[in-house]
Amino acid sequence: MSGLRDTLAQYWLNIQGSLFPWLKEELGELTEKQQQLISILEMIRLEEFLHLGYGYPGRPPADRMAIARAFVAKQVYNMTTTRVLLDRLRTDRQLRRICGWEHLHEVPKEWTFSRAFAEFSADGLPERVHEALIRKNYEGEIVGHLSRDATEIDAREKPLKKPIAVAEENPAEKLERANTGEPRGKEPTRLERQVAGMSLSEMLDDLPKACDVGTKKNSKGYKNSWIGYKLHIDAADGGIPISCILTSASSHDSQSAIPLAMLSNTRVTNLYDLMDSAYDAAPIHAQSRALGHVPLIDINPRRDKALKEELANERKRRNAVNFPSPEEQRYHERTTVERVNGRLKDEFGGRNVRVRGHAKVMCHLMFGILALTADQFLRFVT
Repeated sequence: MSGLRDTLAQYWLNIQGSLFPWLKEELGELTEKQQQLISILEMIRLEEFLHLGYGYPGRPPADRMAIARAFVAKQVYNMTTTRVLLDRLRTDRQLRRICGWEHLHEVPKEWTFSRAFAEFSADGLPERVHEALIRKNYEGEIVGHLSRDATEIDAREKPLKKPIAVAEENPAEKLERANTGEPRGKEPTRLERQVAGMSLSEMLDDLPKACDVGTKKNSKGYKNSWIGYKLHIDAADGGIPISCILTSASSHDSQSAIPLAMLSNTRVTNLYDLMDSAYDAAPIHAQSRALGHVPLIDINPRRDKALKEELANERKRRNAVNFPSPEEQRYHERTTVERVNGRLKDEFGGRNVRVRGHAKVMCHLMFGILALTADQFLRFVT
């Protein structure tokens, strides 16, 4: 990882040695949060990914560059709504100039921010910037572990009502099957379809994306339910989000494991895949090995209770003599992704979802993931 550290160190030297002194002369003394925002904006370089759309007939659009920077600032400051962001821009001259507006009258109205956000959602702006950031900084690097997990995302919209499935069968086929004693064929599961030859884009399109009700057991064994979505994250060593997928809240964690692994495999080269017992399925093990990785997945007790008890006893014996196995030591790194989930929700707007629809919710979360990724990169050298 020496190449990655050298690249990040060069970023920081440019920011610390050239950018901050110039901005202090222009804007005055900068707060710690403003320095964090400036460092993130300098690292992600949003202007390289925006299609400004100039040259077309009609009224020119408002400055999309400044609006995009403002949405990053909203996540860095962990603001709840766009109205809070606009109030801050009207009163904070330094923040307004960091985003790109020299004068107060240049800041657009709230509806202009809404239209711009819809454009960013349709274009996948934060997703594209995040992918480019990961590819650029991890080029030629090897990642030790990828930790995989999902976290609940609360949304303020009505959940989709699922129709009651009614099995229909041709009466003639039913009679023929009864006479021959042939069992009724079962539809392949989503995991079986994924390993049967689906492409990555087909897997992503096949995943459920509507807002609905999800239920998950917490660490104490109690069930928690929420209305919204579920964000699946692959995180590398050091708490760097590599790739993300947003699905319906009711989607099981294991259904997104294979497309998430393939998505991460296009961006980084890793050695180990770390997952909890929710991902204990034969197709996931097989796909991880097919990608050249070593899967370290906790055993689901509902699948093999005897083996679970045997491993638990073995772990107790090893802990008694203070001699954990290498696999267990590596598996403990899985908590990296849980810390990423916590930072996203506590520091970068993961709990402040006010938009509706899969595309807009994903755009909101990815602005937070983008800011988190840049901030975590810079923590390596500061």
